[in-house]
Amino acid sequence: MNKTSIQTLLDEIRQELSKRADPALVKKYARYFVEGYDAYGVDLKALRSVREKWIQEYRPLLGVEGFLQVGNQLVQSGKYEEGFIAMGLIAHFAEDFAAQIFEYLGDWLENGLCNWAHVDSFSGDILPIFLKKHIVTLSAFSSWRESKSKWKRRAIPVTLIKLLKNGQSIPELLAFIEPLMDDQEKVVHQGLGWFLREAWKISPAPVEDFLLKWKDRCARLIIQYATEKMTGERKRAFKKSAN
Repeated sequence: MNKTSIQTLLDEIRQELSKRADPALVKKYARYFVEGYDAYGVDLKALRSVREKWIQEYRPLLGVEGFLQVGNQLVQSGKYEEGFIAMGLIAHFAEDFAAQIFEYLGDWLENGLCNWAHVDSFSGDILPIFLKKHIVTLSAFSSWRESKSKWKRRAIPVTLIKLLKNGQSIPELLAFIEPLMDDQEKVVHQGLGWFLREAWKISPAPVEDFLLKWKDRCARLIIQYATEKMTGERKRAFKKSAN
């Protein structure tokens, strides 16, 4: 693996982003990110062909290890587009994914991926691969429930959404997310509510039992998201009990 090639690729990526930067796009999308929005202002769809060129040119030189290092540098920059490019590059190495890569990528949620768009894309497109290919089991996410990173905690329920349609036991998934139900962070509440809403669409009974158990203790935002598709009459069953 050539360290010079790693730096060369990083320089090319950043030069391309700087060349395409549009402050008007930054201003347009900043309102969606309450934690802050450090961006170039680049339409990432327009970069797909350039990204493919980088992969074809540098894959023989760097391999998966080199691209992981490139991705690490990109996500640590905090730049919005650089985080998405990191994910797009590493997704091309799914056939090389292993347990050690899962651990490496998990660190991205503590050292760079720090907004809902990054985390939800990462949790929807990258992390489920490790579970679907049986590279890791659900237990690999256990320690994430105590992570200091609210984004790493949010990633758990968002990742599990992709397992719902693959026959995964919903009661098992509910038990797994239960330690997060008293989390204090809004972004985690949103992720949990989203997962519960999708699980309810598939199997209402166990989800409703779970919600009845937690409705007086968990954040109301979780209940709001989880019951969004229910009828008004059904939603009333999950109102907080009067003291």
